[in-house]
Amino acid sequence: MFSKQLASFVITLGAIRVASGALTRRVACADGVHTATNAACCALFPLVEQLESDLFDGGECGEEVHESLRLTFHDAIGFSPELGGGGADGSIIVFDDIETAFHANGGIDDIVGVQKNFMQEHNVTVSPGDFIQLAGAVGVSNCPGAPRLDFFLGRPQPKAASPDLLVPEPFDNTTKILARFRDAGFNPNEVVALLASHSIAAADLVDPTIPGTPFDSTPGIFDSQFFIETQLRGTLFPGTGGTEGEVMSPLRGEIRLQSDAEIARDPRTACEWQSMVNNHAKMQSTFKAAMKKLSLLGQNERHLVDCSEVIPVPKAVVGTPHLPAGQTRADIQQACAASPFPVISADRGPATSVAPVPPS
Repeated sequence: MFSKQLASFVITLGAIRVASGALTRRVACADGVHTATNAACCALFPLVEQLESDLFDGGECGEEVHESLRLTFHDAIGFSPELGGGGADGSIIVFDDIETAFHANGGIDDIVGVQKNFMQEHNVTVSPGDFIQLAGAVGVSNCPGAPRLDFFLGRPQPKAASPDLLVPEPFDNTTKILARFRDAGFNPNEVVALLASHSIAAADLVDPTIPGTPFDSTPGIFDSQFFIETQLRGTLFPGTGGTEGEVMSPLRGEIRLQSDAEIARDPRTACEWQSMVNNHAKMQSTFKAAMKKLSLLGQNERHLVDCSEVIPVPKAVVGTPHLPAGQTRADIQQACAASPFPVISADRGPATSVAPVPPS
Protein backbone atom coordinates (compact mmCIF):
# COMPACT_ATOMS: atom_id res chain seq x y z
CA MET A 1 0.00 0.00 0.00
CA PHE A 2 2.83 2.40 0.88
CA SER A 3 4.42 1.90 -2.53
CA LYS A 4 1.15 2.63 -4.30
CA GLN A 5 0.64 5.78 -2.24
CA LEU A 6 4.21 6.90 -2.94
CA ALA A 7 3.81 6.24 -6.64
CA SER A 8 0.55 8.21 -6.66
CA PHE A 9 2.26 11.11 -4.88
CA VAL A 10 5.13 11.11 -7.38
CA ILE A 11 2.71 11.11 -10.32
CA THR A 12 0.70 13.95 -8.78
CA LEU A 13 3.84 15.98 -8.09
CA GLY A 14 4.96 15.44 -11.67
CA ALA A 15 1.60 16.63 -12.96
CA ILE A 16 1.84 19.78 -10.84
CA ARG A 17 5.30 20.49 -12.23
CA VAL A 18 4.10 20.01 -15.81
CA ALA A 19 1.12 22.29 -15.18
CA SER A 20 3.37 24.91 -13.60
CA GLY A 21 5.72 24.72 -16.57
CA ALA A 22 2.79 25.19 -18.92
CA LEU A 23 1.67 28.28 -17.03
CA THR A 24 5.10 29.90 -17.19
CA ARG A 25 6.03 28.85 -20.72
CA ARG A 26 7.17 31.84 -22.73
CA VAL A 27 6.23 32.64 -26.30
CA ALA A 28 8.68 33.96 -28.88
CA CYS A 29 7.86 37.45 -30.12
CA ALA A 30 7.81 38.23 -33.84
CA ASP A 31 10.91 40.43 -33.55
CA GLY A 32 13.00 37.31 -32.98
CA VAL A 33 14.61 38.94 -29.94
CA HIS A 34 12.15 38.99 -27.08
CA THR A 35 9.96 36.42 -25.39
CA ALA A 36 6.92 37.02 -23.20
CA THR A 37 4.63 35.09 -20.90
CA ASN A 38 1.70 36.48 -22.89
CA ALA A 39 1.86 37.15 -26.63
CA ALA A 40 -0.13 40.35 -26.15
CA CYS A 41 2.91 41.88 -24.44
CA CYS A 42 5.18 41.38 -27.46
CA ALA A 43 3.96 44.53 -29.21
CA LEU A 44 5.12 46.60 -26.24
CA PHE A 45 8.86 45.92 -26.58
CA PRO A 46 9.38 48.17 -29.63
CA LEU A 47 7.16 50.81 -28.00
CA VAL A 48 9.33 50.75 -24.90
CA GLU A 49 12.42 51.26 -27.08
CA GLN A 50 10.75 54.22 -28.81
CA LEU A 51 9.84 55.75 -25.46
CA GLU A 52 13.40 55.43 -24.24
CA SER A 53 14.99 56.89 -27.37
CA ASP A 54 12.45 59.53 -28.42
CA LEU A 55 10.68 60.63 -25.24
CA PHE A 56 13.25 60.05 -22.51
CA ASP A 57 16.38 61.21 -24.33
CA GLY A 58 18.03 57.82 -24.46
CA GLY A 59 17.31 56.83 -20.89
CA GLU A 60 17.62 60.03 -18.84
CA CYS A 61 15.82 60.56 -15.53
CA GLY A 62 15.02 64.13 -16.49
CA GLU A 63 12.08 66.46 -16.97
CA GLU A 64 10.10 64.21 -19.33
CA VAL A 65 10.36 61.35 -16.82
CA HIS A 66 9.27 63.62 -13.97
CA GLU A 67 6.33 64.93 -15.96
CA SER A 68 5.31 61.48 -17.22
CA LEU A 69 5.26 60.17 -13.67
CA ARG A 70 3.18 63.17 -12.59
CA LEU A 71 0.75 62.47 -15.42
CA THR A 72 0.12 58.90 -14.21
CA PHE A 73 -1.13 60.39 -10.95
CA HIS A 74 -3.19 63.24 -12.38
CA ASP A 75 -4.97 60.89 -14.76
CA ALA A 76 -5.58 58.09 -12.26
CA ILE A 77 -6.64 60.08 -9.18
CA GLY A 78 -9.61 61.43 -11.15
CA PHE A 79 -11.74 58.71 -9.60
CA SER A 80 -14.35 58.71 -6.86
CA PRO A 81 -16.97 56.05 -6.01
CA GLU A 82 -19.44 58.86 -5.36
CA LEU A 83 -18.43 61.62 -7.75
CA GLY A 84 -17.42 59.47 -10.72
CA GLY A 85 -14.40 59.51 -12.99
CA GLY A 86 -12.75 56.64 -14.83
CA GLY A 87 -9.48 56.59 -12.90
CA ALA A 88 -6.44 55.44 -14.88
CA ASP A 89 -8.26 55.54 -18.21
CA GLY A 90 -6.42 58.19 -20.22
CA SER A 91 -9.25 60.72 -20.04
CA ILE A 92 -6.75 63.51 -19.39
CA ILE A 93 -5.40 62.96 -22.93
CA VAL A 94 -8.69 62.30 -24.72
CA PHE A 95 -10.57 65.12 -22.96
CA ASP A 96 -7.54 67.35 -22.52
CA ASP A 97 -9.44 70.52 -23.38
CA ILE A 98 -11.50 69.94 -20.22
CA GLU A 99 -9.11 68.36 -17.72
CA THR A 100 -6.02 70.46 -18.37
CA ALA A 101 -8.13 73.52 -17.52
CA PHE A 102 -8.65 72.26 -13.93
CA HIS A 103 -6.70 74.41 -11.48
CA ALA A 104 -5.02 71.37 -9.91
CA ASN A 105 -3.78 70.27 -13.34
CA GLY A 106 -1.91 73.49 -13.99
CA GLY A 107 1.15 72.86 -16.15
CA ILE A 108 0.13 69.31 -17.03
CA ASP A 109 -0.84 70.41 -20.56
CA ASP A 110 2.80 70.31 -21.69
CA ILE A 111 3.31 66.58 -21.08
CA VAL A 112 -0.24 65.83 -22.24
CA GLY A 113 0.62 67.48 -25.55
CA VAL A 114 3.96 65.69 -25.78
CA GLN A 115 2.44 62.26 -25.14
CA LYS A 116 -0.52 62.90 -27.42
CA ASN A 117 1.82 63.88 -30.27
CA PHE A 118 4.04 60.88 -29.54
CA MET A 119 1.07 58.50 -29.85
CA GLN A 120 0.09 60.03 -33.18
CA GLU A 121 3.59 60.19 -34.65
CA HIS A 122 4.42 56.59 -33.68
CA ASN A 123 1.00 55.13 -34.53
CA VAL A 124 0.62 53.83 -30.99
CA THR A 125 -2.23 51.34 -30.83
CA VAL A 126 -2.54 50.88 -27.06
CA SER A 127 -5.25 52.88 -25.32
CA PRO A 128 -4.45 56.32 -23.85
CA GLY A 129 -4.84 54.90 -20.35
CA ASP A 130 -2.34 52.15 -21.10
CA PHE A 131 0.07 54.57 -22.73
CA ILE A 132 0.14 56.99 -19.78
CA GLN A 133 0.87 54.19 -17.30
CA LEU A 134 3.42 52.53 -19.60
CA ALA A 135 5.29 55.80 -20.18
CA GLY A 136 5.35 56.48 -16.45
CA ALA A 137 6.71 53.03 -15.58
CA VAL A 138 9.32 53.10 -18.34
CA GLY A 139 10.37 56.59 -17.37
CA VAL A 140 10.82 55.70 -13.70
CA SER A 141 13.04 52.78 -14.73
CA ASN A 142 15.63 55.37 -15.83
CA CYS A 143 16.03 56.66 -12.27
CA PRO A 144 18.69 54.81 -10.21
CA GLY A 145 17.25 53.38 -7.02
CA ALA A 146 13.68 53.14 -8.31
CA PRO A 147 11.66 49.93 -8.14
CA ARG A 148 10.63 48.17 -11.31
CA LEU A 149 7.00 49.25 -11.57
CA ASP A 150 4.17 46.98 -12.66
CA PHE A 151 2.32 47.52 -15.92
CA PHE A 152 -1.00 46.05 -17.00
CA LEU A 153 -2.30 46.14 -20.57
CA GLY A 154 -5.87 46.38 -21.80
CA ARG A 155 -7.55 49.48 -20.38
CA PRO A 156 -10.56 50.48 -22.49
CA GLN A 157 -11.00 53.90 -24.05
CA PRO A 158 -12.20 56.56 -21.60
CA LYS A 159 -15.90 57.41 -21.73
CA ALA A 160 -15.90 60.89 -20.23
CA ALA A 161 -13.72 63.53 -18.63
CA SER A 162 -12.94 63.27 -14.95
CA PRO A 163 -14.90 65.55 -12.63
CA ASP A 164 -13.03 68.58 -11.35
CA LEU A 165 -11.69 68.92 -7.78
CA LEU A 166 -10.45 65.33 -7.44
CA VAL A 167 -6.73 66.14 -7.72
CA PRO A 168 -5.18 67.30 -4.41
CA GLU A 169 -3.42 70.67 -4.46
CA PRO A 170 -0.14 71.70 -2.77
CA PHE A 171 -1.90 74.16 -0.46
CA ASP A 172 -4.56 71.66 0.73
CA ASN A 173 -4.25 70.75 4.39
CA THR A 174 -3.40 67.21 5.43
CA THR A 175 -6.93 66.33 6.53
CA LYS A 176 -8.34 67.30 3.15
CA ILE A 177 -5.62 65.41 1.29
CA LEU A 178 -6.05 62.25 3.35
CA ALA A 179 -9.83 62.41 2.88
CA ARG A 180 -9.46 62.68 -0.90
CA PHE A 181 -7.12 59.71 -0.97
CA ARG A 182 -9.35 57.71 1.37
CA ASP A 183 -12.24 58.31 -1.04
CA ALA A 184 -10.06 56.82 -3.80
CA GLY A 185 -9.12 53.84 -1.61
CA PHE A 186 -5.74 54.82 -0.12
CA ASN A 187 -4.75 54.84 3.55
CA PRO A 188 -2.33 57.41 5.07
CA ASN A 189 0.70 55.10 4.76
CA GLU A 190 -0.01 54.66 1.05
CA VAL A 191 -0.21 58.42 0.65
CA VAL A 192 3.30 58.71 2.11
CA ALA A 193 4.46 55.92 -0.21
CA LEU A 194 3.10 57.73 -3.28
CA LEU A 195 4.88 60.91 -2.23
CA ALA A 196 8.17 59.10 -2.82
CA SER A 197 7.51 60.22 -6.39
CA HIS A 198 8.68 63.67 -5.28
CA SER A 199 12.15 62.18 -4.92
CA ILE A 200 12.32 62.42 -8.72
CA ALA A 201 10.32 65.57 -9.33
CA ALA A 202 10.56 69.30 -9.87
CA ALA A 203 8.06 72.16 -9.88
CA ASP A 204 7.46 74.55 -12.76
CA LEU A 205 4.32 76.45 -11.77
CA VAL A 206 4.14 76.31 -7.97
CA ASP A 207 6.44 79.31 -8.22
CA PRO A 208 6.63 80.27 -11.92
CA THR A 209 9.60 82.55 -11.24
CA ILE A 210 11.81 79.50 -10.61
CA PRO A 211 10.79 76.76 -13.09
CA GLY A 212 12.40 73.35 -12.86
CA THR A 213 13.04 73.64 -9.12
CA PRO A 214 13.54 70.18 -7.53
CA PHE A 215 11.91 68.93 -4.35
CA ASP A 216 15.21 67.45 -3.15
CA SER A 217 18.90 67.67 -3.92
CA THR A 218 18.98 64.50 -6.05
CA PRO A 219 16.06 64.77 -8.53
CA GLY A 220 17.66 62.25 -10.88
CA ILE A 221 17.86 59.52 -8.22
CA PHE A 222 15.05 57.69 -6.45
CA ASP A 223 16.34 57.97 -2.90
CA SER A 224 15.31 59.10 0.56
CA GLN A 225 16.80 62.60 0.33
CA PHE A 226 13.30 63.93 -0.27
CA PHE A 227 12.12 62.50 3.05
CA ILE A 228 15.20 63.84 4.84
CA GLU A 229 15.23 67.32 3.36
CA THR A 230 11.51 67.90 3.80
CA GLN A 231 12.13 67.34 7.51
CA LEU A 232 14.61 70.24 7.67
CA ARG A 233 13.27 73.40 9.25
CA GLY A 234 11.79 75.86 6.78
CA THR A 235 9.60 78.94 6.58
CA LEU A 236 5.96 78.77 5.53
CA PHE A 237 4.69 81.08 2.79
CA PRO A 238 2.73 83.28 2.15
CA GLY A 239 3.90 86.33 4.03
CA THR A 240 7.60 86.13 3.20
CA GLY A 241 7.55 86.67 -0.53
CA GLY A 242 6.69 83.17 -1.75
CA THR A 243 3.63 81.79 -3.48
CA GLU A 244 0.65 79.84 -2.21
CA GLY A 245 1.50 76.20 -1.53
CA GLU A 246 5.25 76.82 -1.27
CA VAL A 247 7.55 76.50 1.75
CA MET A 248 11.04 77.96 1.83
CA SER A 249 13.65 75.22 2.03
CA PRO A 250 16.94 75.91 3.79
CA LEU A 251 18.70 74.59 0.67
CA ARG A 252 19.19 77.19 -2.02
CA GLY A 253 17.57 76.14 -5.29
CA GLU A 254 15.17 73.65 -3.66
CA ILE A 255 11.40 74.06 -3.35
CA ARG A 256 9.14 72.47 -0.79
CA LEU A 257 5.40 72.06 -1.07
CA GLN A 258 3.29 73.17 1.86
CA SER A 259 1.40 69.87 1.69
CA ASP A 260 4.63 67.83 1.84
CA ALA A 261 5.90 69.83 4.80
CA GLU A 262 2.67 69.31 6.70
CA ILE A 263 2.31 65.60 5.92
CA ALA A 264 5.90 65.08 7.09
CA ARG A 265 4.94 66.60 10.46
CA ASP A 266 1.38 65.40 10.95
CA PRO A 267 0.91 62.78 13.73
CA ARG A 268 -1.05 60.57 11.33
CA THR A 269 1.84 60.32 8.86
CA ALA A 270 5.04 61.56 10.52
CA CYS A 271 6.33 58.18 11.69
CA GLU A 272 5.68 56.53 8.33
CA TRP A 273 7.44 59.47 6.68
CA GLN A 274 10.45 59.10 8.98
CA SER A 275 10.61 55.35 8.37
CA MET A 276 11.63 56.01 4.76
CA VAL A 277 14.78 57.90 5.75
CA ASN A 278 17.08 54.90 6.18
CA ASN A 279 15.06 52.05 4.69
CA HIS A 280 15.46 52.20 0.93
CA ALA A 281 13.99 48.73 0.43
CA LYS A 282 10.79 49.83 2.17
CA MET A 283 10.67 53.01 0.12
CA GLN A 284 10.92 50.94 -3.05
CA SER A 285 8.41 48.24 -2.08
CA THR A 286 5.74 50.57 -0.71
CA PHE A 287 6.03 52.92 -3.70
CA LYS A 288 5.78 49.99 -6.11
CA ALA A 289 2.66 48.64 -4.38
CA ALA A 290 0.98 52.04 -4.14
CA MET A 291 1.74 52.81 -7.79
CA LYS A 292 0.23 49.50 -8.86
CA LYS A 293 -2.92 50.37 -6.94
CA LEU A 294 -2.97 53.84 -8.47
CA SER A 295 -2.51 52.49 -12.00
CA LEU A 296 -5.52 50.20 -11.55
CA LEU A 297 -7.96 52.79 -10.20
CA GLY A 298 -11.25 52.44 -12.04
CA GLN A 299 -10.03 49.28 -13.80
CA ASN A 300 -10.73 45.59 -13.37
CA GLU A 301 -7.38 43.82 -13.03
CA ARG A 302 -8.95 40.51 -14.11
CA HIS A 303 -9.62 42.02 -17.52
CA LEU A 304 -6.05 43.19 -17.99
CA VAL A 305 -2.82 41.42 -18.98
CA ASP A 306 0.21 41.65 -16.72
CA CYS A 307 3.01 42.89 -18.97
CA SER A 308 5.32 44.08 -16.20
CA GLU A 309 8.18 42.15 -17.80
CA VAL A 310 8.50 44.78 -20.57
CA ILE A 311 9.55 47.43 -18.05
CA PRO A 312 13.36 47.80 -17.87
CA VAL A 313 15.10 47.06 -14.58
CA PRO A 314 16.37 50.28 -12.93
CA LYS A 315 19.96 50.67 -11.81
CA ALA A 316 20.84 50.44 -8.12
CA VAL A 317 20.56 53.48 -5.89
CA VAL A 318 23.47 55.92 -5.93
CA GLY A 319 24.74 57.26 -2.59
CA THR A 320 23.52 56.80 0.97
CA PRO A 321 21.07 58.80 3.12
CA HIS A 322 22.74 61.96 4.40
CA LEU A 323 22.16 65.44 5.72
CA PRO A 324 23.04 68.03 3.09
CA ALA A 325 26.28 69.93 3.58
CA GLY A 326 25.76 72.85 5.93
CA GLN A 327 23.02 71.07 7.89
CA THR A 328 23.20 69.28 11.23
CA ARG A 329 20.95 67.04 13.29
CA ALA A 330 19.70 70.17 15.06
CA ASP A 331 18.21 71.36 11.76
CA ILE A 332 15.84 68.38 11.64
CA GLN A 333 12.37 69.17 12.93
CA GLN A 334 11.48 66.01 14.84
CA ALA A 335 7.87 65.00 14.22
CA CYS A 336 7.52 61.28 14.96
CA ALA A 337 6.69 60.86 18.65
CA ALA A 338 7.40 57.14 18.67
CA SER A 339 11.08 57.16 17.71
CA PRO A 340 13.94 59.61 17.18
CA PHE A 341 15.11 60.67 13.75
CA PRO A 342 17.67 58.16 12.39
CA VAL A 343 21.35 58.92 12.84
CA ILE A 344 22.81 59.82 9.45
CA SER A 345 26.02 61.59 8.50
CA ALA A 346 26.25 65.02 6.90
CA ASP A 347 28.03 65.84 3.66
CA ARG A 348 31.18 67.88 3.99
CA GLY A 349 31.87 71.09 2.18
CA PRO A 350 29.99 74.35 1.61
CA ALA A 351 26.24 74.59 2.08
CA THR A 352 24.32 72.60 -0.51
CA SER A 353 22.94 74.47 -3.51
CA VAL A 354 20.54 72.57 -5.78
CA ALA A 355 20.61 73.11 -9.54
CA PRO A 356 17.33 73.34 -11.47
CA VAL A 357 16.22 70.47 -13.67
CA PRO A 358 16.99 71.58 -17.24
CA PRO A 359 14.10 71.58 -19.73
CA SER A 360 14.12 68.77 -22.25
